[in-house]
Amino acid sequence: MAVELTFHGHASFTLKGGGATLLLDPFFTGNPLADVSADSVEADYILVSHGHGDHFGDTVAIARRTGATVISVFEIATCCENQGLKAHALHLGGGWEFPFGRVKLTIAHHGSTLPDGSPGGNPAGFLLDIEGKRIYFAGDTGLFYDMKLIGEEKPIDVALLPIGDNFTMGPDDALRAVRLLNPRLVIPYHYGTWPLVEQDPYAFAKRVEEMGVRCSVLPPGQKLTL
Repeated sequence: MAVELTFHGHASFTLKGGGATLLLDPFFTGNPLADVSADSVEADYILVSHGHGDHFGDTVAIARRTGATVISVFEIATCCENQGLKAHALHLGGGWEFPFGRVKLTIAHHGSTLPDGSPGGNPAGFLLDIEGKRIYFAGDTGLFYDMKLIGEEKPIDVALLPIGDNFTMGPDDALRAVRLLNPRLVIPYHYGTWPLVEQDPYAFAKRVEEMGVRCSVLPPGQKLTL
């Protein structure tokens, strides 16, 4: 079975596979690149990498409307449960088998404070095993050498990597991440939303492909079948 991936701009993605619809970091309200609105998107699960507003985003509103289960670190999951939402807490290095597949949390070098100023716990990335595909969503992160361990654990079909610089890896460090992870396909994100993260994703893609790795730049709203 195939997995369908859709980019929504900034760091927001939809994954459809394993009989479920997953939203990653659903930031639509206030996202100038978003192709959909928070009141129209569907979700069975919402995966939140950390608490910053451009990632936690519309999580509460979408989960309340759709009944989706929020998957995140303990602090964010607890915050959602305290608002009457369904949530499943994980923590770094831990994983769980869900009906659609397995989710494992990885480290991410960043910060995490919820929009109300409360602690958001540790930032994280996600390793997703769905329909025989392994997808790595790095979250907001700088380069770290343990990416090599992530790549060695099991072949990565798709690596979703931030390239915006300033708050995350820039293109140069993202290229080093590709070498460490050795994925079959790279998709960049976290660029172009605001001047501070302005980058040329096509120039980045060319450099990735010169390394012998496929790279796809997805405009917001574009789908890719894995």
